[in-house]
Amino acid sequence: MTTVNATARPVPPPPPRGDTYRLALPNTAAAPKVARDFVSSLLGINRHSALVEDARLCVTEVVTNVHRHTATPLIRVHVTVDRKRVTVCVADDEPWALPVAVPVSDRDSGRGLLLVESLAWAWGATVHGGCSPGHKVVWFTLARPSGPLGTV
Repeated sequence: MTTVNATARPVPPPPPRGDTYRLALPNTAAAPKVARDFVSSLLGINRHSALVEDARLCVTEVVTNVHRHTATPLIRVHVTVDRKRVTVCVADDEPWALPVAVPVSDRDSGRGLLLVESLAWAWGATVHGGCSPGHKVVWFTLARPSGPLGTV
């Protein structure tokens, strides 16, 4: 397993005490909307309404990247929620190219992972499967600000 941390922050482990939810959906043009609605519902139910809009944007970007840039038949979305954080993982079966946040001036398409990087407390990608990787996971963590300095 190889982990790439795209931020200067430490890679956050999954919340030790939290609820985990899973969604598997076909790689279609509807996948980003279905994932967005799934994550929005979970955050509303789990009293993270302050994180809903950022989560909607981030999951849409990550799932859209999978849809546009892979031929994986199935997109898997895993969400772990605790009192202070939500971690969303999006897995696909094409681990060969890791995502990179590229400045808009250096490319022709949208803002994608730069948006995720700007909104998330941390984000990164993990490739599973050793020498013959089987899949990759792009993840992001959003956190509720707490304390006077907004630390988690």
